[in-house]
Amino acid sequence: MTGSIFLLPNGTFFVELLVVAIILFLVTKYILPPLNKAMTDRQEKIRGSLEAADQARADAAAAEDERQKVLAAARDQSREIVAAAQAMADQVKAEAAGRGQAEYDRIVANAQSEVDAIRQRAIDEASARIGEIVFDLVAKVVGREVDQTAHQDLVREAIAALNAESQREAKP
Repeated sequence: MTGSIFLLPNGTFFVELLVVAIILFLVTKYILPPLNKAMTDRQEKIRGSLEAADQARADAAAAEDERQKVLAAARDQSREIVAAAQAMADQVKAEAAGRGQAEYDRIVANAQSEVDAIRQRAIDEASARIGEIVFDLVAKVVGREVDQTAHQDLVREAIAALNAESQREAKP
């Protein structure tokens, strides 16, 4: 009956207890230290990765801030360049307009000089022709030869009248 009593230890119990103790000793001595070391290394690696990720996130944020600053500076610089180009274009346009106006004034002055010269030539030619016509007319009307000095006086008076007339026409 002793074999059937469950609570009484027999020889196999002590052998089993010894085997469990040896296995427990071997596990704690040879298996658990490498496992603990591997778990600790893994934890350190994960902690390092998390710190690196946080650092990378901070670096990315700093790089984004720097990129925004550089972009803003580039925008400001481009606005300045556009403003300077616009100012230069306005200046060139004003200079071209000034040169154009000066050229226009020069052409008008040359044309006016030419017109005045042609008008004077026409007056001189008309004066000479009128002098001949008047001389012939006077000779026919009077029926005799008119003296040359009287003729010169008449021509001078006609020229003076024509000049005065042309001066009045040129002023308006």
